[in-house]
Amino acid sequence: MATGRLGTANLLAGTNATVYTVPATTFAVVTLSLCNRSNSAITARVSLSTTATPTADEFVEYDTEIMPKGVLERTGLVMQAGLNLVVQTSSANVSAVAIGIETPTA
Repeated sequence: MATGRLGTANLLAGTNATVYTVPATTFAVVTLSLCNRSNSAITARVSLSTTATPTADEFVEYDTEIMPKGVLERTGLVMQAGLNLVVQTSSANVSAVAIGIETPTA
């Protein structure tokens, strides 16, 4: 079971990116950090979804503004096996890092 950094992505504008997927027979407790490396404000969407394309009821952040050189951090995301952490931003130059711990369910 993994601990520490679980996944990363260098995000592209307007494109869903699956930063992390929980392996079978485990659950995970995850913190997501989004770092806006640009000189302009951006918006971000974060979902815990069953597929790589989130539905409206799966978002935990939606068009949340991140200031230039700013960070959005979501902590304590408890995710079951097969769930995807999917992120989308309005602009490029954003880093996504998932940090946490996986625990076996059986």
